[in-house]
Amino acid sequence: MFRFQVLLDTMSPFALQKFVNEAYFRRAKGDNTIVSLRVVLSVVALCFPSFLLAADPWLTIEGKDGLGKGQHIVFVTGEEYYRSEEGMSMFAKILSQHHGFKCTVLFAIDPTTGTINANRNDNIPGLSALKEADLMVLFARFRQLPDSEMRTIVDYVNAGKPVLGIRNATHAFRFPPSSSSPYKTWDFQSKEWPGGFGQQILGDTWIAHYGKFQKEATLAHVNAQQRNNPVLRGVADTIFCHTDVNSVERLTANDIVLFSGQVLSGLNATDPPVTDNRKDIRMPFAWFKMYTAPSGKQGRSFTTTAGASLDWLSEDLRRLMVNAILDLTGHTQEIPAKTNVDFVDEFKPNPTGALSDEDWTAAKRTPQSFGIKSK
Repeated sequence: MFRFQVLLDTMSPFALQKFVNEAYFRRAKGDNTIVSLRVVLSVVALCFPSFLLAADPWLTIEGKDGLGKGQHIVFVTGEEYYRSEEGMSMFAKILSQHHGFKCTVLFAIDPTTGTINANRNDNIPGLSALKEADLMVLFARFRQLPDSEMRTIVDYVNAGKPVLGIRNATHAFRFPPSSSSPYKTWDFQSKEWPGGFGQQILGDTWIAHYGKFQKEATLAHVNAQQRNNPVLRGVADTIFCHTDVNSVERLTANDIVLFSGQVLSGLNATDPPVTDNRKDIRMPFAWFKMYTAPSGKQGRSFTTTAGASLDWLSEDLRRLMVNAILDLTGHTQEIPAKTNVDFVDEFKPNPTGALSDEDWTAAKRTPQSFGIKSK
């Protein structure tokens, strides 16, 4: 018992959480090669009396009444630039409080501190929530997840369930050439499964910034042929976004483009379009796709190249997002004329830009930092 206590003393709180979870998992499978669950919990309670009361390394918000009552949306975040941890938590509040969905938001967590650090590309606790999810919303960039975590995403997609991808999700996964992961083909540069997850499930993989990053904003224009699409109810004909236009070149004739993005000459909504050779070109900005998973099952996805926290200040963009979620979760015909996308509490987005590890550590943000604030 003493040596076991010494072992626990060397663990960070997050490592301790993983150890306890592993004990639960193996015990449930009848595997007693790890010390018994009773011993684990007894020693943890003795040595770390506050541990068993510690908050989960994810955020769950139960749904109120609404169209989504009884359904579960899981947001998977983990990218360095666009403050996905802010934007997706904001949507979790809107969807749970206004529309009834149970929402879980997962984050890139630094295992040494238990705080959010988007630079950690190998750790997103709580992905097992996807096993019961009705929708996965993915806003991640260049993640290299362990096989045990990656498997839950792969299983979700292989079941043909709906997927909503935001901006960096076209290049959500990256594995080094030396990787032996069975999920290496999900890499955004995969040749075996061309373009990996992004191209096969969402419609395209990463190509390039078409507008100049942090210098040229986007004005998205509605596809007039889709104006009567239920997802566009209550959405204006144009949407301004602070983020730049991304190149999207591999959509098929079967994909349904709702908006296309035009490059503006600056970062303000009043800035005119560029006048160079890009002036008459508009890239797909928001679209639906029918995908075929590696399992052979088919599913639907929705993707937008918008996504910075500043973008979500646009009521029309928020409504497009929520309407798409209602559509993907089986409520297409119930989408109201003007879906409620009011902020649940104060939303003060931070600017786009990468942060250092020191910045993330100093911020001390945990998943609970993004919970609903009392008024």
